[in-house]
Order: sequence, then structure tokens, then C-alpha cells
Amino acid sequence: MILTQILQPNSVRVPLKGTNKEAVISELVDVLNENGLLLNKNVALEAVFTREKTRSTGIGSGIAIPHGKCNVVKDLVMALGVCRQPIEFQSVDGKPVSIVMLLISPLDQTGPHIQALARISRLMLDAAFKSELEQAPSAEAAYKLLSERENE
Repeated sequence: MILTQILQPNSVRVPLKGTNKEAVISELVDVLNENGLLLNKNVALEAVFTREKTRSTGIGSGIAIPHGKCNVVKDLVMALGVCRQPIEFQSVDGKPVSIVMLLISPLDQTGPHIQALARISRLMLDAAFKSELEQAPSAEAAYKLLSERENE
């Protein structure tokens, strides 16, 4: 799976304005909604927050992948955000988060959802790439960096 086939350039926010987990998740859901990718923003938001209540999606090393499944998307959609000041996300390693990749998928499409989660996890194992993404000066630069990395 190539993430830039899912992530649209206008679904990247650098820097994120939110200063806590709830605000950042809401901001990224808003980005998807503004781009016409959601049939109902509130249903999508509820799906992500419901998932987040079961266990934090802060996977460690400054990365969070909040996600949810609901009937307001036809296909998997994604938003990416970078926080200038890392935020508390109740991550598994206890460290704050600076990179947030939000996924929302249809209820009946588990495969692409799992593939995207796995691809993001693999990409973020590359410390140099992760650092470059954290330092991206703009949404355009972050998308370009991800696109170039995906096309290597």
C-alpha cells in the first residue's frame, strides 16, 4: 500500500493548531470534512473518539494513529498533522506526540485499514524520515517528503 494514494495533499496540516489530543483529532477530522471526504463529520468524530477510549492510539516514539470505522466514508481516508509542540496522547511509551496520522475507514473494509496502519508503522521506524517529517516547514513540504519516501 502507498499512503499517498489515500492521503490527499490538502488533507495535511502543518502545524496543527490543537494543543491536546481531543483538539488535534477534531482538527484532522475537520480537515477531512472540509475536503468533502466525510458524509457526516460528527459520526466520524464519534467513531475515532470511541476507538480512542478503548486504548490510546499513541503508538510511541512521538507518533499517534487515531482511527475509526464508520459508515460516513466509501473508502479509507487519511489526514496527517504535525504538532510544533508535542502533545500528551497517553502513548504506550508515555511520551508526547508530534506526528498524528488519522484514518477513517468504512465498516466493511478491514483490509485497507490494517494495511495502512502497518505501512505507517513501518515508515515511522525510520528515525531519519520521522525527524524530517517532524521538522517539515509546511503541509506541502510534509506531503512532498511522504510522497518521495513512498516512491523510493
